[in-house]
Amino acid sequence: MVSFINSFLIYLVQFLVICVGGAVAITIGITLAKKKNAGKASETEAAEGTGKA
Repeated sequence: MVSFINSFLIYLVQFLVICVGGAVAITIGITLAKKKNAGKASETEAAEGTGKA
């Protein structure tokens, strides 16, 4: 019984580590995409001369 609980806890910790790593990767990806899109939007406005004044 102790062996089963030990194995279960090991797999649970591995699962949690993978989930946290995935969440961090998704967060970084969303942040970088937003920065990229914001940069493109400001370049487009500057090129068209439609910047907010």
